[in-house]
Amino acid sequence: QCQLSGLWRNDQESLMEISAVRGNGDFHGKYLTHVTLAGGCARVSPLKGIQQQPTEGGWPTFAFTVRWDKFSNATTAFAGQCFMDTGGKETLTTMWLLREAVGSLQEDWKATR
Repeated sequence: QCQLSGLWRNDQESLMEISAVRGNGDFHGKYLTHVTLAGGCARVSPLKGIQQQPTEGGWPTFAFTVRWDKFSNATTAFAGQCFMDTGGKETLTTMWLLREAVGSLQEDWKATR
């Protein structure tokens, strides 16, 4: 069974560290991104999430948000699932939705990626 807690690295070399997942599925951690809207160096931001309790033999689904702390006026929501291959390697697959603050309702069309 997949365990979300621990250190994860994505294809863009960003790092995510998830603390222990509580019995109710809640977890928190840190996200160190190497990809920023404004460019520049990597920054650490807090994340909070929840894992759906997996059924026996199932692969857990989860969701978390990252508040890009101190360097961006944006928040990203991730949703995904954890899988384990026959060799025991755990992989997280996710989709994300980033919302950047804009100055007016007329600019809303360009705020979500």
